Amino acid sequence: MTRAAAHRRPADPAVIAAQKREDIVVGNEIVRHNRASRLIHWAVAVTFFVSLFTGMPIWTPIFGWMAALFGGLSVCRVIHPWVGVAFMLSTVVMFFEWASDMRLKKSERREWISGGRAMQYMRYETDDSNVGKYNGGQKLQFWLVCIAALGLLLSGLMMWFPRSFPPILMQFSYLIHDITFILFVMLIVFHIYLGTVAEPGTFGSMTRGTVTRAWARLHHPRWYREVTGEEPRPHTHHV
Repeated sequence: MTRAAAHRRPADPAVIAAQKREDIVVGNEIVRHNRASRLIHWAVAVTFFVSLFTGMPIWTPIFGWMAALFGGLSVCRVIHPWVGVAFMLSTVVMFFEWASDMRLKKSERREWISGGRAMQYMRYETDDSNVGKYNGGQKLQFWLVCIAALGLLLSGLMMWFPRSFPPILMQFSYLIHDITFILFVMLIVFHIYLGTVAEPGTFGSMTRGTVTRAWARLHHPRWYREVTGEEPRPHTHHV
């Protein structure tokens, strides 16, 4: 036996299961995202950041140094719209992949949009015992991302073909592109924060495809119960 073979680790059954399946228990882990879902997620992420870094030096000279990463400002002007198209196509695929899971219930719309649930969630002050695979905040962010992506697409297409539209519409397109771009960056920063610092273990669901039982029980207890078949724990009252 070669040294490489001797030190070769056995295949992780949870990672193998996560290639095609999800919402199943494998040992102490639960498969949350299969390989197709993860590839879609990373396609959206990569094309967004390439669009961001090629668009920033076009937007303002303050970020002109970013153009050197791609070979200059003229190269950025060529790359940016085409990567923007790739980003939009990836977003469309993501929409059809997750739209059914991201439907906001009436109670979620009331709590997360007007009820101040987002700030409570950030301070871990909410009772999440009935949260399924995605909470209301994740669902709301999904729809905001899709709306922002649509705004970037429509305004970007007008900017790509400026002679095809009246000057007043072109001015409006620049405004919409800037607003949706800023909104999108804020959403992504918030998304990265929640997926790393705020909720350790979340990032692994988009790399390995799995989360631990403890993570699922803490952050998405109803989904945990549905997947594992465990009964909800009775509430204890302290006197």
